[in-house]
Order: sequence, then structure tokens, then C-alpha cells
Amino acid sequence: MKAALLPDRGVIKVAGDGARNFLHGLVTADILELKSGAARFCALLTPQGKIIADFFVTEAPANNDGGFFLDVPRERTAALVEKLNLYKLRAKVIVEDLSDILGVLAAWNGNEASQAAVPSEDARERIGLPYPDPRLAALGMRVMLPPHLAAAAASGLGATPVAASEYEAHRIALGIPSGGPDFSYGDAFPHETDMDQLGGVDFAKGCYVGQEVVSRMEHRGTARTRAVPVDYDGAAPETGAAVSAGDRQLGRVGSAAAGRAIALLRLDRVADALANGEALTSGNTPIRLVKPDWARFRFPGESKAAE
Repeated sequence: MKAALLPDRGVIKVAGDGARNFLHGLVTADILELKSGAARFCALLTPQGKIIADFFVTEAPANNDGGFFLDVPRERTAALVEKLNLYKLRAKVIVEDLSDILGVLAAWNGNEASQAAVPSEDARERIGLPYPDPRLAALGMRVMLPPHLAAAAASGLGATPVAASEYEAHRIALGIPSGGPDFSYGDAFPHETDMDQLGGVDFAKGCYVGQEVVSRMEHRGTARTRAVPVDYDGAAPETGAAVSAGDRQLGRVGSAAAGRAIALLRLDRVADALANGEALTSGNTPIRLVKPDWARFRFPGESKAAE
């Protein structure tokens, strides 16, 4: 097993008697059924259905003062705290940014297809606030903890400490998008970032901010843009570089590592290019789409029977 402290993550605490209902009424996942030791992948959206921040929510045990802890992109913590306080109104909740004292450790097995073992309850209390990554089993587990305890936590998990870049390469190899390099906050819908494929949207729950737009996209199947994994040979395309077929731009490349990248593409345009026998390139680098096992939507070139 490997473990890496993720410097690009922050932690927000939401506590108080009304915290569970408060979060449930705002975010894309079901928080009412969330149990201690588990987590939800979710987002807070604009009323137009675009992502303000995507994050994980886990609940601390009652014997550790309880409360809900949000594992958030560090660059989005201030914006998320501001929005949560804006929506708080008379709700009996306190929203705190704890990013200066808490960080996030990721732990995963070296084999990208296998799941990291979840520690026992006793072990969980010793290493911080751990939970399985709710997006995909192969992403392993995450632990919220003071950063100076990361090495001890890795040892307690039987994991080898590695650089955060190794986790990034693992994420990219699995085809999992990340906000910032792979899509822009405030400009992307959950479907475009594959949250609908990775358990980030509960289509059976009641209302939340932006729910009407997201539900309409789901029922009409109107998500033409998606973040998808691609292969490339040689030097990695630059982050933000255009993806083209001939003289037509189809999207852009995001994060890349070890021959695999994430690209935000207009899939209908990609389908047209492939049907015409046109190669996809980013700069001078040829790229090829790779459909991950978790993707349930139809890839360009697939028949409906392949969905």
C-alpha cells in the first residue's frame, strides 16, 4: 500500500444540531443516510446547476464531538465557506475552515484495480478520521488528520509514504477528473465532470440547489461534454492544450502522467471525427480515447448496444 499527503486539499467542519439537514438540503448527495466511517462524494452547485465546489463529506464519531467534515480542494475552501454561511440563515450550524490545522492523506494499493483495506474501528481512532473514497474502490481510502501525523498514520496503515504526484498518476490512470486541471469551477455541470458516474449525484433525493437543471440533463441525456481518459505516446500534452481533429477543436487536455491524461471533450464532435477517420491530436501529440470500466455512458464510436 502507498500513502501520500495531498497538499491541494483543505478541510471544513460543519457542526450543530441542524448540520445534517442543512447539508442535505444543499448538496447533490444524500446526507441523511450518511453513517460515521463512510463518506459521500457531492457538490454545491449554483442555481444554474454548475459546480461551485466538489468535495467529500464524512461524519465524525459522536465520541469525538461529532460534526461533519468536508474534504475540499484547497483553492475552493474560502468560496465554499462563504456560500455555506450565506445559506445558513437561521440554521443552527457552525461552519469552520480547518485547513490550517487539518490535511488529507490518501492511501491506496499499488495495483490500480484493487481496493485498500479499511482499518478497524480501533485503528481508525488512532490515525485520524478515515473513510473509503466513495467514488471508486481502486482509489483506496482517505484520512483527515494534522499533517505532521501523516507519516505515523501511513505507518499505522502499513503503507509506504510517497509523493503526492504518485497519487495524481494513480487518479489519472483510473480516469478520474479533478477540478482545476480537468474542469473549471463555476463553468462545469456535474455530468460533464462524471459525478453522475462516480456516485456524486443522488437522483432519488429531494431538492437541492441546482437540482432541476441536473435532473433535466439526466433525463434528457443532454451531456454532450465529458471529462474522459485518453492515452498518448511520448511527451505529455500541456495542461489546457487544445484537442483537435483536422482544423476543428474538440476540447482540451487537463492533467496528464505516464501516458494517460484526462481531456474535457465534446463527445458528439469526437464521434463525427472518428466516423470520418480523423485522428485526434493535442499539439503534435496523437491521443486516443480510453473507456474506463466505471463509465456507463456511450463513448464515441460505440453502438447503443454497448451502453
